[in-house]
Amino acid sequence: MKARNKFLLGGVLVLGTASYLMASSINETATYYLTPGELAAKVSDNPRFSKNGVKVGARVVTGTIKRDPGGRELTFVMTDGKQTYPVHYRGVTPDTFTDGVDIVVEGRLDSNGVFQATTLLAKCASRYENAPGQPGMPPAGGEHPASIPKA
Repeated sequence: MKARNKFLLGGVLVLGTASYLMASSINETATYYLTPGELAAKVSDNPRFSKNGVKVGARVVTGTIKRDPGGRELTFVMTDGKQTYPVHYRGVTPDTFTDGVDIVVEGRLDSNGVFQATTLLAKCASRYENAPGQPGMPPAGGEHPASIPKA
């Protein structure tokens, strides 16, 4: 066998192995979360599913956040528009956690139907953008602002 052919065969083996390792690691590290509706369906299919730890992505129902006076414990209701679950969480809450924010909670559903969260993540949408008509933003009508000279 020629040296060139050995080199090409070795290169193909190295690239094939590297590709396989990358593809398998992506599948292992991908995180998926259920919606409250999917969680309800899984629990109704198999009641023992509630004993498993799971991640749930939902939205906080406005007006349902109740904080413990100590500040480290809170309850709220999450929904996906179809199914709602009360959530109990003990720990530090993210700064972006407010009414109506999208969240991902990790924990277990207890026998009373309350989701006992061990991790709480709040998604940060475009909350830091200026509203139309604010300084630095064009007016709602799309006209050029009078305070900025036209080029």
